[in-house]
Amino acid sequence: VDGEQPTPEWLAAVSWMARGASFAERWDLAEQYASEAYEGSLELMKERPLDAERFLPTALGAGIEVLGRTYDAQGDRARAVTFLSAARQEFAGTSIETRIQKNFLLLSVEGKPFPALEVDDYLGVQPPTPDDLQGKVVLFFFWAHWCPDCKRQEPVLRALYDEYHDSDFVIVGPTQLYGFVSRGQTATPEEELAYLNGDYTAQFPIPPFMSVPISTNNFLNFGVSTTPTLVLVDRDGIVQRYNPGDLSHEELAALIEPLLE
Repeated sequence: VDGEQPTPEWLAAVSWMARGASFAERWDLAEQYASEAYEGSLELMKERPLDAERFLPTALGAGIEVLGRTYDAQGDRARAVTFLSAARQEFAGTSIETRIQKNFLLLSVEGKPFPALEVDDYLGVQPPTPDDLQGKVVLFFFWAHWCPDCKRQEPVLRALYDEYHDSDFVIVGPTQLYGFVSRGQTATPEEELAYLNGDYTAQFPIPPFMSVPISTNNFLNFGVSTTPTLVLVDRDGIVQRYNPGDLSHEELAALIEPLLE
């Protein structure tokens, strides 16, 4: 109703309209809807914290995401990167931090050096150091124990390793703790680690060739709000592909093979 403040639910719906318009590459509509979701969310945040309920983070996160994509599609990548960088700083520590970081990295990380991973703990073999990875082509597979798409990606990774490991191809599988185990049962970090090292790996063995460093900061730093996220790094340590979501064997092979030559 005119004159009334929009609700979080309404703004979330508007943000999905913004996403739909961006998928259709209707950038004028995308910007209109995303601006409404973004500005309306900021107005509501004068009265409540962002994460006080579930619709406001959806609205604001999608609004920021679509505005960044729109600026880039309009040919102004610098504006998009600057906007997303500022949003990342403004909303650090909130539930949308990794979503903003993901969109920032989609526009900025390819062609840049891959930073060293943090290792708070690990599964399987000890994670390699940056020196260990020098001169190798590395696929970083960010995954979650609850993620069905990650489980579907694993046979692809096994096949790729079998094909290319003799050519200095390495796969590293970072993950993090989520505070729960099977069937969503709440768990302490110690309990979740015990689950991963016990019941989980008994049912879903970690590939022997893949080290699994564990750290929440890796997921924040690499904007992993989508699992799996795949990051392909060349022999010089430069990111060649940052891909939220899974990829087929054919798609990954086409990206990996030129880097091995």
